[in-house]
Amino acid sequence: MYYTIKETVAALKSGETTSEKLVQASIDTFTADQKSEKPLNAFLEIYEDALTAAKACDAEIAAARADGTLEALFEKKPLLGVPFANKDNISSKGHRLTCSSKILEGYVAPYNATVVGRLVEKGAVPLGRCNQDEFAMGSSTEYSVYGPTRNPINRDYVSGGSSGGSTAAVAANQALFALGTETGGSVRLPASYCGIYGLKPTYGVLSRWGVVAYGSSLDQVGILGHTPQDIALPLSAMSGADFYDDTSADLPDAGSLTNLSAYTDFASLKIAVPKQFEEAKGLDEDVKKVFEDTKAWFTAKGAKIESVDLPILDASIAAYYVIALSEAASNLSRFDGIRYGHRVDNGAGYDQLYVDTRSEGFGPEVKRRIIIGNYVLSEQFSGDTYKKGMSVRARIQREVAALFDQYDIVLCPVCPTPAFKLGEKYDDPLAMYLSDLYTVFVNLARIPSISVPAGSNRDGMPVGIQFAGKMFSEAKILQLAQAWEEDHPLCGVPVKD
Repeated sequence: MYYTIKETVAALKSGETTSEKLVQASIDTFTADQKSEKPLNAFLEIYEDALTAAKACDAEIAAARADGTLEALFEKKPLLGVPFANKDNISSKGHRLTCSSKILEGYVAPYNATVVGRLVEKGAVPLGRCNQDEFAMGSSTEYSVYGPTRNPINRDYVSGGSSGGSTAAVAANQALFALGTETGGSVRLPASYCGIYGLKPTYGVLSRWGVVAYGSSLDQVGILGHTPQDIALPLSAMSGADFYDDTSADLPDAGSLTNLSAYTDFASLKIAVPKQFEEAKGLDEDVKKVFEDTKAWFTAKGAKIESVDLPILDASIAAYYVIALSEAASNLSRFDGIRYGHRVDNGAGYDQLYVDTRSEGFGPEVKRRIIIGNYVLSEQFSGDTYKKGMSVRARIQREVAALFDQYDIVLCPVCPTPAFKLGEKYDDPLAMYLSDLYTVFVNLARIPSISVPAGSNRDGMPVGIQFAGKMFSEAKILQLAQAWEEDHPLCGVPVKD
């Protein structure tokens, strides 16, 4: 398996490798890993038609090579023959989609999600579906009906969540890039834990059509890769308004992403570091050191860093969980054994069918969040709590937007701690929720942010730092990440075959 998309495309063009070989290598790795003592459990399955799709790509490349149109072909299809991993909540036509939940056991997607369809149009090959926390609810990929995904750096540790399967597949070099989703940090968090890059784009830049909803006003498809260039190219292929998603939007600088360059104008760069994050309790000393080292790198490059006061950030976790859980309770109400999903019918009537189906079909974390969400939306509160959460969110959006009138990016850790051991926080929901301390403000403000592998702790576990920018500033934060990558190659100590 080649390490980056750029390397892979060059090898496909030269004939050094084929798409079929790339897919077969992933199949072999997946098969061997399943037999290991501590399976990674990143992929749930490799699609049966992946090899067929790869062979079709190889035929297309061979024909273009023969008639001298190879470069023109790759201009049209820049990802031709490149396999990618897909999260288990994103529709891929003809393939199973379960959100790692029993309640969707056996469901087969009848169409491609827009993001998958656009990648296929650019020549990419859907490789397989990856594990996740059930319905994307979790920070460790331990809440999955298929069991946890392990961290490829140390298999006794979690991979992060909820996109832990997609992240581990890339970090273990089982896939060149992968799609994940996040509602409050579920791409950036596992990227930090596994030592790769993970981008959460501006809300709407990537269509949500064909993606199973968790919190609709917060959900966003994200991308995971070994380098910023490996994120930029798929982003350019997938971004843009979609007829089927009224919340989708065009990305103004999408054209600059196809050949991403490193940022150079550091002398004019102004960076904000929120005091609320610097003073937050529970920040691991190793994470703090990596953060200080990252700030020092920016300063040495000539950037100006200032501490800013944003008191509203103290309310971000509370506002996020009120909004996300309320929307989750509403979105998941459709999985009732009648309209969608697994069904348990003992002949005792519809009310009992509904109770039995959801009791058996949902796992403990999903039940917990549905119960909390329904409580927040109950007649007792008349929706007031949700409205207050949305009011706080609106203020966060305004204050963060105003901050970007003076600063180019916000710099902060991704998570208070590196990856923790499997089982360590499984029965402590509050500790798990606090993993999102530094990430949820990005989703509430609807801005883009990228997790950058910035170092490791004393045990060798990766630590990520995030660069967050104003809405639609994906090109700038990716260019900054590329500048970091060029100065710190393999900083996140990813696994390489």
